[in-house]
Amino acid sequence: MHPTHIDLTENWYGWRQRGRYLVSDDGQRLTVERLRGLLWREQMELRRQGFASRRKAEQRRRSAAFPVKVVVVDLADYRCNGLAAS
Repeated sequence: MHPTHIDLTENWYGWRQRGRYLVSDDGQRLTVERLRGLLWREQMELRRQGFASRRKAEQRRRSAAFPVKVVVVDLADYRCNGLAAS
């Protein structure tokens, strides 16, 4: 027979298990499903942040590897060896 009331110790001091709930030291109740959902969400946010940082690093790598300089010259202003282009 499993006890339904367990008081947790050390780092969990103040937390307790009451039936199917994990109860925080300030009285908030968490079910197993809610706790799993919170952990899943945190994992997905960390994963998304990882994708974003990798994407940012890839963009920095691309811009550093292939610097592009664009120069726009009007055809009327272009001269080669003193001859004007037309």
